[in-house]
Amino acid sequence: MTEKTTDDNKKAKSKEVCGYPISIFFIVVNEFCERFSYYGMRAVLVLYFRYFLKFDDDLATSIYHIFVALCYLTPIMGAIIADSWLGKFKTIIYLSIVYAIGQVVMAVSAINDITDSDRDGTPDNLTFHIALSMLGLILIALGTGGIKPCVAAFGGDQFQDSQAKQRGTFFSVFYLCINGGSLLSTIITPILRAQECGIHSQQKCYPLAFGVPAALMVVSLVVFIAGSGMYHKTKPQGNIMLAVCKCIGFAVKNRFKHRSSAHPKRTHWMDWAEEKYDKLLIAQIKMVLKVLFLYIPLPMFWTLFDQKGSRWTLQATTMDGNFGAMILQPDQMQTVNPILILTLVPIMDSLVYPLIKKCGLNFTPLRRMTVGMFLAAMAFVAAALVQIQIDKTLPSFPSATQSQLKVLNMGSNALTVILPNNNPIEIQGAQATVQYLTFEEESITVSLQNTEISRTVVLPREKRQTLLIPSNLNGTWDVTDDLMEKPEQGANKIRFVNGMAGAVNVSAWGESFGSIASSRASNYSLFLNGKVTFTISDGANTCDYSREFGFGSSYTLLIPSNFTWGSTCWEKISAVEDIQPNSFHMGWQIPQYFLITCGEVVFSVTGLEFSYSQAPSNMKAVLQAGWLFTVAVGNFIVLIVAEIAQMEEQWAEFVLFASLLVAVCVIFSIMAYFYTYTDPTAIEAQFRDTDNESHQEKLEMKKEHSKESHNEKDDEHNQTKM
Repeated sequence: MTEKTTDDNKKAKSKEVCGYPISIFFIVVNEFCERFSYYGMRAVLVLYFRYFLKFDDDLATSIYHIFVALCYLTPIMGAIIADSWLGKFKTIIYLSIVYAIGQVVMAVSAINDITDSDRDGTPDNLTFHIALSMLGLILIALGTGGIKPCVAAFGGDQFQDSQAKQRGTFFSVFYLCINGGSLLSTIITPILRAQECGIHSQQKCYPLAFGVPAALMVVSLVVFIAGSGMYHKTKPQGNIMLAVCKCIGFAVKNRFKHRSSAHPKRTHWMDWAEEKYDKLLIAQIKMVLKVLFLYIPLPMFWTLFDQKGSRWTLQATTMDGNFGAMILQPDQMQTVNPILILTLVPIMDSLVYPLIKKCGLNFTPLRRMTVGMFLAAMAFVAAALVQIQIDKTLPSFPSATQSQLKVLNMGSNALTVILPNNNPIEIQGAQATVQYLTFEEESITVSLQNTEISRTVVLPREKRQTLLIPSNLNGTWDVTDDLMEKPEQGANKIRFVNGMAGAVNVSAWGESFGSIASSRASNYSLFLNGKVTFTISDGANTCDYSREFGFGSSYTLLIPSNFTWGSTCWEKISAVEDIQPNSFHMGWQIPQYFLITCGEVVFSVTGLEFSYSQAPSNMKAVLQAGWLFTVAVGNFIVLIVAEIAQMEEQWAEFVLFASLLVAVCVIFSIMAYFYTYTDPTAIEAQFRDTDNESHQEKLEMKKEHSKESHNEKDDEHNQTKM
C-alpha cells in the first residue's frame, strides 16, 4: 500500500525492503522476463526466416535487420506518448499488451500441421504464415521499442531524492537483468528450436521456441500489473523532444525569413530563436546538437554489430558445433556475446582503464569509441578469414552449363569404368567414385573396360546424379537425382541403395524409407547429428546398422549384392559420402565474437557515458533517443550496402563492411580531434544567471515604464483640474 503525502509535488512513500521501495522488485522481474522474451525470440528469428518461411540468406538477413531497426525507431514514439499523453505507467501497460499479442502471433505463425508429403517442412499455406509473422514482428517492434525508454525511468521514479545510493544500485541490477535475460534466452530458445515436434511428421520446433518467449512476456505483464498499487506514478510533464523540435524549427524558419534583410548576423544559427525562446533553452539545444553531430558516423558500428544475429548465425550453420561435452546449435553461439559482456565490463573498468591511465595515456571517451569501432572492423576481418576456411569445405556444385556424375558399383567385384575425357577409373566392389565428375556434354557414354557393355547417360544441366551399376552388368543401370545444396541447419540427409535381388524396407527413428526395389535408391530422409540406428528388413529377416553422423552431410548407404543376413550383417553395408559434413569447427567464431564484444564494451558503454556527461540536465532523454536512432540507421545500412554490393562471396561482403567501418573510423577520429568537451552544468548555471538578470532588467524596465505612465497620467489630471 502507498501512503499519500500531503504535498502533491512530493513522491508517495511506499513500503521498503532493505532500504529499497518494494515496487522496484516488480520492475526488475518485469525487465528480466521482457528481455528474455525479446532476445529469445530474436535468437532463432533468422533461422525461422531461412528454414521455415524458406527465405534465401539475403532476404532473411534483410527482414531481420528491418525488424531490429524498427525496434530502435519506436522508442521515440514511446517517449512522446509517455511524457505528453499517458504517462510511463499506462504506456508500459498498453504497449506491453501489444507486445505480448505480437509474441503470441509469432508462436501461432510457426504452427504447421504438415502432411507426410511435405517432407521438407514447407508450410501448406506459406503466404498465410509469412503474413502472420510480419504482423507479429510489427506488434513486437511497437511494444519492445515503445516501453524501452519508459521502464528504466519508471524504476528511477520510485526512489526518494534521499535514496541516490539505492537508485544507483537499482540501475546496476537493472542492467544485470537485461544481460541475464539475454544470456539465458539465447541458451534456452535454440535448444527448444532444435527439438523435433509435429503431428504427422517431425520438424524443428519453432512454435515452442517462440511460445516460451510469448509466455515470459505474459508473465512480465502480469508481474508489472501486480505491483500497480505500490508504484509512484508521475503525471505527464510534456515532452522535451517536442520543445526542442519546435525551437529548432523556429530558428530555421526565422533564419530563412530574414536571410535577405539587414538583420545583424548571429554567432550560431540557433541564435535566431532568441526572439521567442529563452537563451538557456537555446544553449542547451546547442550542446545537444554538438553531440548529435558526432553521432553521424556511429550507425556504421551498429551495421556490423547487429550482423552477429544474422550473417554470423547463418555462417555457424555451415560449421561443426560438436564441443565434446556439449553440442552447440548455430544460434546458441550468440550467447558468447552476453557472457563476454558480463566478464569484460568489470575488467575494463577496474583493470584496463586504470592501467592505461597509469601509463600516462589520455584515453578520452571519444578515443575509446574510435578504438571500439576499429575492433568491430577487425571482428569482421576475422569473420572473413573464417568464411574463407568454411568455403574450402563446401561442395562445388555444377554451374549453369555443367552437370556432375558419380558412379556407384553395387556388385562385389571391382570394375574399371571408362568415362569421356577421364582416365579409366577402377571402382572396388560396393564402392563409388570418390568425387563427382564434371561434364560439359549433354550426354556421355559410360563403358566397362574389357567388356562390350556400355550405356548412354543423359546429363541435365545444373544437376548432380549417381549412376547405379548393378551386379548383373547386363541389367538396368539406374540414375538418381542427388542433392544440390548442403542439408539445412546442420542436419544430415541420408538415402539407401538396394543392390540385392529382392526388395527391402528400411526405417529409423520412426522415419520409413519405404520399400526399396532391387538396384534402386530411396528418397532422402533428414536426421540430426549423432548416432542413428537403421533397421533393414525383407519381411523374414532384420538387420540393425548404426552410424554416427556429424553436421550438414549427405550419405548414400549401400546394401551390396553380397549382403547376408545375420549378426554381422551390418559389416557389409558401405557408406558413400555425397556431401562431406561440416568440418570447420564453430569454436573458430569465438575470436570474432571476442573482438566485436570488446568493441561493444569500449564503444557502446563509453558512448552512453559520454552522451550523459555532455547532455544538459533536462535533455538526456533527447540524446538517448538519438543514440537509439543510430542503431536503427545502422540496421538499414546493412540492407542498403548488401543490396548495392550484390557480392557472391560472403567473405568479400565481410571485408567490405570492415573496410567501410575503418573509413568511418578515420572520419570519426578527425571529428573527435576537433571536439571540445563541455560542462553542461556550468553552462546552464551561466545562462540561468543571465536569464535571471535579463528577467530582473525587464521587471525594472516595466516598473520604470509603469511609473512614467503613472506620472504622465497625474500631469494630465492636474492640467484638467486647472
